[in-house]
Amino acid sequence: MNFKTLLLVLLLVPALPLTASAKKKKGSEKGMIEKMEAVPCGAKQRGLAGLGSFWASVGVTDVHSHELLCPQYLLRTDEMDYQIRPKDLKHAKLLPVGTEGEFKLKKNEILLAMPEGTGDHSMHAYQVVAMTPNNTNSDEGAEKKSSSLRSDER
Repeated sequence: MNFKTLLLVLLLVPALPLTASAKKKKGSEKGMIEKMEAVPCGAKQRGLAGLGSFWASVGVTDVHSHELLCPQYLLRTDEMDYQIRPKDLKHAKLLPVGTEGEFKLKKNEILLAMPEGTGDHSMHAYQVVAMTPNNTNSDEGAEKKSSSLRSDER
């Protein structure tokens, strides 16, 4: 082994642990299920609506429809508030409100597991309806500033 090869090996060996730790995937985030609401998510129609003009020409226009309600949850983390709905509405699991869950965010869906409240540790897919930043500290500071300005003006 010549000197240049030995020097190169000595320089690259300490750099290996740094690159290995940098490539680790980000783990699951944690959030709290704050509330659940039943929100309208569509209407289910039954009857002769699909055949349209044919049945209307005969005089039969009987259509029954009722509004479907979907569970929508508020998942709150330190930085963000997520409004989420189950992707699979037929087999939607009710989540316990007030418990903490682990989730992974992928594009417009969240894979959520609730290890605390339920015995089910598997990940379930939820659609992200809305994301809002959780700025509780900056809002309080803004209120204090605005109130101090008002007291000076009087």
